[in-house]
Amino acid sequence: MDDLTTQPAPATDAETLAHGPVPLWVGTYPHAGIGTEAGLGEGIWRVDLDPATGALGEPRLVVETPAPSFVVAHPSGAVVHAVAEDAPGTVTAFAVQEDGGLAPTVTVPVGGTHPCHLLLADDVLHVACYTDGVLAVLPLAPDGTYATEVLETGTPAQVFRHEGSGPVTDRQEGPHAHFVAVTPDRRHVLVADLGTDELRRYARAADGTLTADGVAASLPPGTGPRHLAFAPDARHLYVVGELDAAVHVLAWDAAAATGAPVAAVPAVDAALAGGAAPSPSHVLLEGDRLVLGVRGADVLTAYPVAADGSLGAGASARLRGRTPRHHEVVADWTVVALQESHAVVVVDHDGTEVGRASIPSPACVARVR
Repeated sequence: MDDLTTQPAPATDAETLAHGPVPLWVGTYPHAGIGTEAGLGEGIWRVDLDPATGALGEPRLVVETPAPSFVVAHPSGAVVHAVAEDAPGTVTAFAVQEDGGLAPTVTVPVGGTHPCHLLLADDVLHVACYTDGVLAVLPLAPDGTYATEVLETGTPAQVFRHEGSGPVTDRQEGPHAHFVAVTPDRRHVLVADLGTDELRRYARAADGTLTADGVAASLPPGTGPRHLAFAPDARHLYVVGELDAAVHVLAWDAAAATGAPVAAVPAVDAALAGGAAPSPSHVLLEGDRLVLGVRGADVLTAYPVAADGSLGAGASARLRGRTPRHHEVVADWTVVALQESHAVVVVDHDGTEVGRASIPSPACVARVR
């Protein structure tokens, strides 16, 4: 299996500044919002970030494609993959053009409904489907395009289904795969299942083939695990509870590939609590900070990460807009997709906004490779 990393090592601040503006891909929902009819003019946008000031340039729509709510760039820089969060769901490979545009090459049904997240691990693309909980596996060629077996069959190499439910009857009536992650030792893939309060586990073979391998962790009933991030020490992971509005700290046993809950911290600090019910979305690790976006409260909450993997008290910063669905850290700035405010904004470590661009229903931010 080719030794491609999930994402190339990030450039240092000095390297980023030396190379000028940083281009970003922005995936979107249909203009009328999540759950509305797809394919009515939405698509993938491109916008430049000034790494020195955090300012954003003029965005441009580079390709129209239905509901590309999550995008991932291949390390080669030549291919971008995007879901179509629709029923039935698909994933499309786009070739990056010389002018910075995107041209669709191949679209593959993923065997599930409403795909919402992509993980590129080595030379395999993993697709999480929210509505029916499906995990699809699509091998890639070294250049980032789909492998011959996918092109010949027009289907994923593997499709995994799941069963189960949770106590929140209007949200946990069945499995809802929301996020895919690879473990630090790359021996397993984990799926955060919002509907069953589980981290599903799949063993990885040398060629990237998966085998269902039970459950790595069970969260408290009604947690609604959405996204996760591993700690730098690889002995802890942080799981976002969308339904209980908390970040759960788990001790990770790599040998057994299991996680045991050890603590939970609120998604919004007390100073900004109240008002609309908080609904945490995306989380990522930036150095010694864990950064969480919270819809409803419309804040970013940053937690200091201690050397032992524990989290300090979170500090929430109010955003100037609604529904922070996804964010990415680029050149020490946090770039946030404010879905219902139809804007992408850039904030500093204190939460002060330094850049803004108008983009309809942004759902995902990814760095151009």
